[in-house]
Amino acid sequence: MTRLERFRSEVPRPGPADLRAEEERLRAAMLAPAPGRPKAHRPQRFRLAVAVTAGAAAAAVTAGLVVAGPGGGPHRAPAVHTMPVAHVELLQHAADAAGRTPELHPRPGQFLVYRSMAMNAVESNSGKSGYSRYLSRERRTIWLPVDGDATHGVLATEVLPPKPYPGYAIPPDARKEAGHTGPAKAADFDDRAEWLRTDYTYLSRLPADPAGMYEHLYSHLGTGPEADGQAWQNVGGMLTEAYMPAAQRKALFRAAAAIPGVRTVGEAVDAAGRTGIAVSLDEPGSGQRDEYIFAPKTYLYLGQRTVVTDASIARAPAGTVVTSTAQLSVGLTDRAPAVARR
Repeated sequence: MTRLERFRSEVPRPGPADLRAEEERLRAAMLAPAPGRPKAHRPQRFRLAVAVTAGAAAAAVTAGLVVAGPGGGPHRAPAVHTMPVAHVELLQHAADAAGRTPELHPRPGQFLVYRSMAMNAVESNSGKSGYSRYLSRERRTIWLPVDGDATHGVLATEVLPPKPYPGYAIPPDARKEAGHTGPAKAADFDDRAEWLRTDYTYLSRLPADPAGMYEHLYSHLGTGPEADGQAWQNVGGMLTEAYMPAAQRKALFRAAAAIPGVRTVGEAVDAAGRTGIAVSLDEPGSGQRDEYIFAPKTYLYLGQRTVVTDASIARAPAGTVVTSTAQLSVGLTDRAPAVARR
């Protein structure tokens, strides 16, 4: 919900009728096209909900509209994101290496096939064993359409034996989950905003220049550490079970290298046990950092992981890996496996 904050105390408190009128005026002003410019004929990419409180509508006229940023922090909209100088050498090398391997050329109607491994922290609270935490593991294959969302995809998984979470015993029920599932529908719904889409058709239309890609990573974000953290997570969303042309990959890595706070952290092991070199960004207030791992010689993307940096906040020893992935292969096929009806 959009919040209006820090309005000036000297503004008189308007009555209900004044508030309704001011709300409609503000809404009309935000939705109206710029003077002399035709309306864009494209789907609306976002909706802006306005909540007006007593005194806030009049304050917005005086102080300007303030909207909530990531995590609720206020910022003025729209924020302007100018790409700073890229400072992470590893990501620059990854950009230089993009395109050295054979490219896939997906066509509409085809499916991209991603084979990967993943490990995630799980909380359990069963009646028999009580509260516990453990690390679930799986090997997965997902078929995602070149030109559509995950609701048209197919997923098959192999649940692997779990690993213990530091300080907890693996609950008995967790060991019973091992086995194969699917092929099944990958998702019942996919309500991501348009600018968070990761299908090939959309990604192939993104800017091929670093500055334009940097601006895309910060779409509808404010400024500051929380916005930087979300932009960094957007990078991961475009790398995990996603594929884009070499030109966009180059731009993505160079743009990611300019996100404030990103740094190289040295050796890291992905979910498949492969050792690479990681770049990371600390998640504000979480006591964790998000890492993206690259092969040390080819600079190909291997996977990502989340590592505890502050034991008191994350409730696990520093250095604990609480999530990890490994991208094993990416391929193309004309059709996905059939899904059994429920």
